[in-house]
Amino acid sequence: MQTAIMIIQCRDDKGIVAAVSDFLFRYNGNIIEVDQHIDEEVGDFFMRAEWELESFAIPKDRISQVFHDEVGKQFAMNCSLEFNTPKPRMVIFVSKLSHCLFDILSRYYSGQFQVEIPLIISNHTDLKRVVKGFGIPFYHLPITKENKQEQEQRQLELLREHRVDFVVLARYMQILSGDFIRNYPNRIINIHHSFLPAFVGAKPYHAAHKRGVKIIGATAHYVTEELDAGPIIEQDVARVRHHNTVEEMVQMGQDVEKVVLSRAIKYHLARKIQVVGNRTIIFN
Repeated sequence: MQTAIMIIQCRDDKGIVAAVSDFLFRYNGNIIEVDQHIDEEVGDFFMRAEWELESFAIPKDRISQVFHDEVGKQFAMNCSLEFNTPKPRMVIFVSKLSHCLFDILSRYYSGQFQVEIPLIISNHTDLKRVVKGFGIPFYHLPITKENKQEQEQRQLELLREHRVDFVVLARYMQILSGDFIRNYPNRIINIHHSFLPAFVGAKPYHAAHKRGVKIIGATAHYVTEELDAGPIIEQDVARVRHHNTVEEMVQMGQDVEKVVLSRAIKYHLARKIQVVGNRTIIFN
């Protein structure tokens, strides 16, 4: 089933929902989902509407213009229009840790993620055999201080060559440059443990264990040039007991990480995320 997805942002006003619903009704659009949110502090209105295209009376390439002329202009709306086909194309960046990669690939293989994965990029070869087992091309691009800029350009070339829509950092242990990030604004999803910035460094779970933390967690967010400070998409936590060892905490943390990352990918694929400044609205 082909659908259209429109996300609307404008000043809150009377009649917006009625105007959008009437527009879809008049052109024979069968609504699948509608969700809305009002930010009362600033007076902004947000809406996500998804409808079937099979019987819709306006051609796909004319929907934006007709909607703007008949509805959007009246309310000074900022609108984005997308379609659920073809499937988005996602590239995964990994290093050595496998838990997030395995989870994503298993969901992809089972059909939970309606996405294409044309390639996977890594700065190490540890997970090459895993990737090959899923029949996905694996590119090894080792990175040093001396070749970082050159390798990032090669990565960008590969992404353009394979028409990649967005990037997932599945515990990719490299900091992306501002130039790379600017090529994919709000289209790079990262996962990290929620100890940041309190427990930074190579062994955050060891530091957390020494402090006797009672909650560990993970955060999925869009990548911005300010490290680990991009718009948050999803978070979750797990309770820690005093008898949990460091090894158990690492396992618990990795379990949370892969679930949080998968949810973030799912929201992104469903076009249910609206970025507002450095915040996100996640539509139901």
